[in-house]
Amino acid sequence: MTTQRNTFQKNERLCSNKIIQRLFDEGQSFVRYPFRITILPIDDEDAAPLQILISVSKKRFKRANKRNWVKRRIREAYRLNKHQALAVLTEKNIKLAVSFVYLPSEVLDYSNIEKTVKKALKQIVSKVVPDENH
Repeated sequence: MTTQRNTFQKNERLCSNKIIQRLFDEGQSFVRYPFRITILPIDDEDAAPLQILISVSKKRFKRANKRNWVKRRIREAYRLNKHQALAVLTEKNIKLAVSFVYLPSEVLDYSNIEKTVKKALKQIVSKVVPDENH
């Protein structure tokens, strides 16, 4: 049995300003507390099946170290739990741009963030892949 490496590479990060603008203008969003999640199918052949953007409000967290701390927790939860969603999207040949916007003004513990990221990834797959029971 081969083990999967839990990596979060550069091509999995959403960096394109055009796609980010389209994501927030045309994307479909839903709230899965503590996140507002926006998804948009993309048609870039070079893109990873799932490109994500993580945002933490400067208005809610004035100090950069707190914002970075929250973003690190979200990235880590995503990195460890992305494989099931990636497998389905790769199988169906679907590519998505996804944003996770952190809503609360206090830092939640890692277990809550990880649990919500898992549920959010399942919900993203169920919204995009028709009649699949995931």
